Amino acid sequence: MKIYNVLIVEDEIPAQVNLQKAIEKNFGDLKILGLQNSVHGTVEWLREHAAEVDIIFMDVELSDGMCFDIFSQVSLSAKVIITTAYDTYAVKAFRVNSMDYLLKPVDYDELKIAVDKCRKSLDGGTPITPVDLETLKDAILGREPLYKKRFIAKFGTHIVVIHTEQIAYFYTEDKSTCLSTLDNRQYVLDNSLDEICEMIDPGEFFRISRHCIVSENAIKDIVRHASNRLKLELQPDPGFEIFVSRSRTNDFMTWLEER
Repeated sequence: MKIYNVLIVEDEIPAQVNLQKAIEKNFGDLKILGLQNSVHGTVEWLREHAAEVDIIFMDVELSDGMCFDIFSQVSLSAKVIITTAYDTYAVKAFRVNSMDYLLKPVDYDELKIAVDKCRKSLDGGTPITPVDLETLKDAILGREPLYKKRFIAKFGTHIVVIHTEQIAYFYTEDKSTCLSTLDNRQYVLDNSLDEICEMIDPGEFFRISRHCIVSENAIKDIVRHASNRLKLELQPDPGFEIFVSRSRTNDFMTWLEER
């Protein structure tokens, strides 16, 4: 069995311990080489061991600075998974920089997906894209991002322009990404939901599950369902039940309160 060496960079001890336990319990092919909690300590550790590590789990805010201070001091050939409490547009920068990210508290299913991506990339020899520090800084420090104002869809022989304020929700169906407008028109897009998340304003849209992104304007009613799950009634009616993922429920409620 191939072993992947791991470095955890996290200054919150409970979060560090929880991530360490999750990795050791669920991933027999991951070996934790080091635990760091600061920019300085991480830089010093990487100067000695960078060539040995395959995957780095890295928090955004550390005890003596932010993660981009590490990237500016050392070159990394490892895959980086950002662990962050940022659930707004800052996550766009992680995708731009070819990183994956996990929102805290870390969900096991999402952790598994991120680790699987790293394995595939490492085994396929995918080159590491240099980190765009300015993009990362701009996003994390809260400078104004640019969001997509319209989407292009094909409808028969026609090309249709859909403005974002007309969109009710995005969803996946039969391996396709679909868009429904507020006036109940459906279109198929070439983009994945992951890609769409990078393009849209998180103040107006929220990804409630791996299969659906909703606009605040489409939410007609919210019903607390069995096992404390939230069921949404959307307008227009999608024709199937819409639930908020358990792991995203708290963030969804925060998002609603901030509207």
